[in-house]
Amino acid sequence: MTPSAEKSAVAACSFCFKPDAEVGTLVAGAGVFICDECVVLCGEVIAGKPKTDGSHLAPWDQVATVAEVLDNLPRVAAAQDQVERNLRGWVLKARAMGVSWARIGESLGMTRQSAWGRFSGEE
Repeated sequence: MTPSAEKSAVAACSFCFKPDAEVGTLVAGAGVFICDECVVLCGEVIAGKPKTDGSHLAPWDQVATVAEVLDNLPRVAAAQDQVERNLRGWVLKARAMGVSWARIGESLGMTRQSAWGRFSGEE
């Protein structure tokens, strides 16, 4: 087993949901991640040369069995949790920089009260 496979997942690709331990490289963005395999696929799509094996389809369109669907549900839930953790981190950073709840709420498309109610327990 490789050292990267032995470690527990810290993050996962936001596109294919593979954890960092299952990919070569994981690039972080603002609340999202993309793995090296998905970057290659994106390059092919942008170049107008998508793979013809169906791997460019939405992940749920690439599975044929109930077992495959059920195997992917925890990964999707983990991706959602990862995005939520990242959002909370960004909100905490904004608050540490003195940003008001009104500005945070506006940025997130919600009221000041909604932003405070959702994130204030994190401070």
